[in-house]
Amino acid sequence: MTPADTKVSPYRRVLLKLSGEALMGDLDYGIEPGVIKRIATEIAEAREQGAEIAIVIGGGNIFRGAGLARSGMDRVTGDHMGMLATVMNALAIQDALEALDVHARVMSALEINAVCEDYIRRRAIRHLEKGRVVILAAGTGNPFFTTDTAASLRAIEIGADVLLKATKVDGVYDADPVTNDDATRYDTVSFDTVLRDRLSVMDATAIVMCRDNSLPLRVFDLTRAGMLVRAIAGEDVGTLVTA
Repeated sequence: MTPADTKVSPYRRVLLKLSGEALMGDLDYGIEPGVIKRIATEIAEAREQGAEIAIVIGGGNIFRGAGLARSGMDRVTGDHMGMLATVMNALAIQDALEALDVHARVMSALEINAVCEDYIRRRAIRHLEKGRVVILAAGTGNPFFTTDTAASLRAIEIGADVLLKATKVDGVYDADPVTNDDATRYDTVSFDTVLRDRLSVMDATAIVMCRDNSLPLRVFDLTRAGMLVRAIAGEDVGTLVTA
């Protein structure tokens, strides 16, 4: 890519929310090496647009605390186990990025000093200002809060210009597009509509936080090559959720 072809992101700082399931590819469990390599390559390419990139990662490809809680496990214990799964995913993303010579730091809401840094807001911002990709693990560090809520919280804390949620569908629909052939995709939808119609975007706490802090949310399909780069370039991919 020549300098003349390089796009400049309209965003100074973005937070990318990745689900753990996004790392599975065609596997039933764990991390597909080819998938994580592709995601890291797109993050590296998107970083060349000039935006500072932070990532919040889920752990559903390894462990879901809420699911075991429904089966009888103590919810707090299950949620803490889920947080540890996100740390494993974060380390995998860090390794994939560093293999591409992209400096990355994992910061955890739980203290695990042997493998990663503690999350400290000012330190995270400093890493971003130095051009490092910051991977934020362990959710909020508290049970009963999803990684969606953690993504909204961290995006607000670090002063992100947009929250990008990478999913397996190409935006927000008025019904489930998997089971309803007549489902219609929104190009733009309001936070209030998402809450009122209970659209499957993020949990209600995360949506309210975005709305109340004027943080735009873009939902796009990560499984399609190049969508992450286009989203950070400010293109109208997926669905924009805004006030």
